[in-house]
Amino acid sequence: MRKKKYPYFLLMTITLIGLVLLPFAIVKRSFKDWIIVYLVSFIGNFFSDKYLVTRGYLKYPKKLFPKYKIHLPFDFIHYPLMLLYYNQWTLNSKPFGIILKLFPFIIPQTIIETFASKKTNLIKWKKGWTWYHSLISLMLKLLICRGIIALIRTINKGTFL
Repeated sequence: MRKKKYPYFLLMTITLIGLVLLPFAIVKRSFKDWIIVYLVSFIGNFFSDKYLVTRGYLKYPKKLFPKYKIHLPFDFIHYPLMLLYYNQWTLNSKPFGIILKLFPFIIPQTIIETFASKKTNLIKWKKGWTWYHSLISLMLKLLICRGIIALIRTINKGTFL
């Protein structure tokens, strides 16, 4: 495979894997809860990605949808899928468990993003953005979305206030 087509092949492969896994993540337990998790995750990630791109920290030179400046497959498939599985895994966890269970999600994602930044033309880090910025921002986004979902569940149960 030619080096020029490798980034597109990689992007298509991980997008297809995400699309195949997505229905399995949503069908579990309460369908309504997982749809809310999905919506919160893609809306939150869409705005954070848009902010980072417009501020010049990230750039996506090669995209499946060149018309958009953000990375649509990550914003609408990869990240929501990751958050769905993270929320399902931490559903009944204590705070320490919630934090500890972040690492199996954020470490591989950070490694993949670092590889994509250094070896492909899928993502470019600018203005001093590095792997640890990605690690910390991913951790914060997962915890914030997890907190929003926990708040929604608490309100729905009627145990809030």
